[in-house]
Amino acid sequence: MSLPDKTTVLIVGAGPTGLVTALSLLHHGFHDFIIVDAMSQGQNISRAVALDTIGCVDDIVSQGIKNTSFSVGSRSTKLIAADLKSLKSHTQHPYVLVISQNVTERALEKKLASSGVIVHRPLKVVGLRRNADNPRLSDVTFEDGRVIMAKYVIGADGARSSVRTMAGIGFSDPTIIEGEEDNILTQVFLADVTFDNIDTNDVAPGITLSPNGFFVFFPLPPSFNDSLAAEGRVSISERVYRIRCGVPLEEGEIPHSPPKEYIQSLVDRFGPYRLASDPAVNPSPKPTCIKDIVWTSRFRNRASIADTPFTRLGPGEPGEGGVILLIGDAAHIHSPVGGQGMNLGLRDAVFLGEALMKYIHVTETQEISEADEILREFATERHARALEVIQFTKGILSSEGMKYRERMSWWCPIDSATVRDWVLWVVGSIPFIQRKMAWQLSGLGRM
Repeated sequence: MSLPDKTTVLIVGAGPTGLVTALSLLHHGFHDFIIVDAMSQGQNISRAVALDTIGCVDDIVSQGIKNTSFSVGSRSTKLIAADLKSLKSHTQHPYVLVISQNVTERALEKKLASSGVIVHRPLKVVGLRRNADNPRLSDVTFEDGRVIMAKYVIGADGARSSVRTMAGIGFSDPTIIEGEEDNILTQVFLADVTFDNIDTNDVAPGITLSPNGFFVFFPLPPSFNDSLAAEGRVSISERVYRIRCGVPLEEGEIPHSPPKEYIQSLVDRFGPYRLASDPAVNPSPKPTCIKDIVWTSRFRNRASIADTPFTRLGPGEPGEGGVILLIGDAAHIHSPVGGQGMNLGLRDAVFLGEALMKYIHVTETQEISEADEILREFATERHARALEVIQFTKGILSSEGMKYRERMSWWCPIDSATVRDWVLWVVGSIPFIQRKMAWQLSGLGRM
C-alpha cells in the first residue's frame, strides 16, 4: 500500500504505544490515520492493562506468563511478597504478565492487519513544519523526501523523539533526588540467558537485595523462543530467563558485549544463592551455571518528562498550527524498577484514542480554541500520571539502591543491608502492606 499525501492523523512510531493508539482509534470507529516507523521491521529485543478496553488483550495474554506473586528478598530468604490475587476485586487480570516486546508488537500488528491497516516502513521523520496554505495542518517530511500532510501528528517515537524535538517541546528530569546519580542502580546490566541445572519449580519472578547489589530474575514465556526461531535469529529449546542487575560504579563501565564469565560473576555475587555456580553456597544438589547468552544490554537509570504532551506547531493565534501530541517514551521515561514497564505508555495510547475522538466530534460544532480544552485536559492528566510513576520509581531507586554502609550511625552499629532486610521482613508480614505492594505494582491507581 502506497503512502498517501494527506491524512487526518499521523502516528509516528510503531512500537507498542503507537500500535495501541491505532487500535484505540479503530475501536472508536475512526479509520483516517496512517502509522509509520523508522525501522524496517518491529523490535526484536526482549522488554517487558488497559488493552481490555480496545479488544486486543486475549492474544497477548495467551502468549505470556501470568505471575500472581512477586517477591523481594535477600540472597537466601524471601522478605516480602506482593500477592496479586488480592486485586481480583479491581481487575479481571490480577497478575503480572511477562511477555517480550517483540511478541507484543507482533500480536498488536496482527490485530491491526486484520482491520486492513499496515505499518509503513521504513519512514524516518526528518522535517516538521506548518503547512503554508492551511495553518491548521502540518507537513511531515521523511528521509526519502516524501511529504505527508496531517491535521494531528502523534509522536510515539520513543525517548529520542524526532516529533518532540522538531515541535520544540522540552524534555528534562522533573525532580533530582540527592544521591540518585551515585547508587547501586545508577547503571544496570540486562541479559536473556539459559541455565544448566536450574530448578524449574523455583523460578518465580523476584528481586534479590544484597549489600552492594540489586538483582531481578524472571522466566520468559515459550512465545519468546518461538519468536527467536521465527525471526531466524536462534533456535533454543530451553527456557530463557531475563536477569537485570545493578553494577556498582566503582567497578567501571559495563562492557558492551560481555563474555559469559562476566555475566556469571554478576549472578554469583548479586543473585539468589539458588542461581550460584558455587556449590558451596547453592542449596541445590548441583550448581546452576549460565549456558547460553541470547541477548545483552546496558543502560543508566534516568527519568525525563516532556514539558507538555500537547501543543500546536509554531506560533500564532489560538487554534492555529497543527496539533502535536506525545505519548509513551516520547512524553516520559522512567526507570523500569517497579514493574511499570510500558504500561504507562499503553494507557496514554488508549486514553488518547478516546480523547481525540471526542475532540474531533466537538470541533464540528465548537470553535477550535474552545475544543482545545479537551486535549489540554488529556495532556494535564497524562502529565500528572507520568510524574506519579517517576516519583514512584525514584522512591524505589533511592531506598533499594542505597549504598552499603557498615554501620547506620554512631549509635547503631548494624550495617545498612541488615537494617533494610529487617524492616522489609517486619512490614512484609503485615497483610495491608502486602496488598499495598500489589496495588502499587499493578499501577491500577495510576490509570
